[in-house]
Amino acid sequence: MNEEGTRLPPADTAAPDRLRALVLRALGLGDLLAVVPALRALRRQLPAHEIVLAAPERLAGPAMATGLVDRLLPTSAAGRAVPAHLAWTGPAPDIAVDLHGNGPPSHLLLQRLRPGRLLAYAHPGTPGIAGPAWRDDEHERDRWCRLLSWYGIEADPADVRIPPPDGASPAPGAVVVHPGADAGARRWPPERFAAVAAELTARGHRVVVTAGAGEDALARFVAARAGLSADAVLGGAQDVPFDVLSALVAHARCVLVGDTGLAHLATALGTPSVVLFGPVSPRLWGPVADARHRALWHPEGDDGRTRPGDAHGRQPDERLLRITTDEVLDAVGAVAGLPHPQTLSGTPPGPAPARAPLPGARP
Repeated sequence: MNEEGTRLPPADTAAPDRLRALVLRALGLGDLLAVVPALRALRRQLPAHEIVLAAPERLAGPAMATGLVDRLLPTSAAGRAVPAHLAWTGPAPDIAVDLHGNGPPSHLLLQRLRPGRLLAYAHPGTPGIAGPAWRDDEHERDRWCRLLSWYGIEADPADVRIPPPDGASPAPGAVVVHPGADAGARRWPPERFAAVAAELTARGHRVVVTAGAGEDALARFVAARAGLSADAVLGGAQDVPFDVLSALVAHARCVLVGDTGLAHLATALGTPSVVLFGPVSPRLWGPVADARHRALWHPEGDDGRTRPGDAHGRQPDERLLRITTDEVLDAVGAVAGLPHPQTLSGTPPGPAPARAPLPGARP
């Protein structure tokens, strides 16, 4: 073994029975999209393998939409914990890849399946795994591409794009405002989202407010305060179906969102976005370097720390509160007119009629 690690040999495309590679990433939508570059590298390296992703069942749609996964193995755990069990059946996987964690819980979970090879980060608690060293302050896309590169699988962290969806958008050309996040520390105040939405509407933009399951009251508050009709809200009681959500984002003029999964979907589809950061630096979870994406963050006095706040705190992080509505409006204005990749003409999609009903919107 050299310092680059042991190289993974190319798959035998003439194998009579299909080989199987199991990838563990039992987290959320943003987490899944952050490993698209790693999944694409695995797909290139293992063309004869069935790639099975161990992830929550709700991610079946997004996983298939990447075009990089053959099958989902449903599994989940509370928060960001490692699942206790994988319902794997049949022969042991030929290869298992830990894209979930960096220690014994995820390593041992995969080792119990007795894979032919396990690709994972090194950890003192599992000395039999000779992987690379973990780094705390590393962008999530870079982290998993570096893991694969150590094993000789070339991966490009900027290779984030997924195929555009086939379905029609329920609101082509709209500005999509997503005020929710799974922790209060990463939720910009709803009053500010509403102020931005109201001003964008006054400037002639169609605005749609999206919400995940349980965010109904939040989304309706933003829409009402912005003077939008009830049918401008998508989701809330339940998640927006992924095929509808991806079509909406793919053909949006811009997405305004906090540090959460929808931001990664905009990046994956190449849709202009403005992403608001608070307790965690965009150096760890931000969009790719592209003029279509703006990451706003104000870490004054934080001495260069990448995690100066509590990402799971209940109250909006102080760095998030430093972002003003005027600066968000400026950022949206800067990116909303840039060429949109989902149109053949190279121009952003035009706005739909201002009061066209949204399929699946709240009555």
